Amino acid sequence: MRTLITQPFTLQEVTTLRHAVARHASASGLAGARLEDFVLAVHESVVNAVEHGGGYGHLKLWTSGGMLRAETADHGSGIPHGYVNGHRLPSDMAFTGRGIYLIRRLCDGVDFRTGPGGTVVQITMRLPRHQLRHVSPMKRVRVAVSGLHRHMNHFTA
Repeated sequence: MRTLITQPFTLQEVTTLRHAVARHASASGLAGARLEDFVLAVHESVVNAVEHGGGYGHLKLWTSGGMLRAETADHGSGIPHGYVNGHRLPSDMAFTGRGIYLIRRLCDGVDFRTGPGGTVVQITMRLPRHQLRHVSPMKRVRVAVSGLHRHMNHFTA
């Protein structure tokens, strides 16, 4: 496990936190639509914590086993049962209620634990396979050596 972010947040940190999540997710290997989906899902969970969870929360972002995970926790009164499943798109006339719906559809896995003591949302996105293999910290070095013979112009290590 490699921890990328662990920090409390309030409304004032929402934008900064979104940029940090995007930067770390990109550096972890997410790109294109998958990167955008993950960042939006995490952003929605952070905004929900601020709006419905007492005005503040805590975000942890980490990689483990080829997965990128984000966990948002708050100390609000919990998500009402009718909202937590988030499988039904809210009506076009509704002003709220899209956050959980979006979170569930944008990522590879989501887990909600909620109750009167608060809510924890864990969001999971698989990283691209090329990120799973071990990469040596050694860089390839090219060395050119002039030789005494015509056939020994270069040596590469």
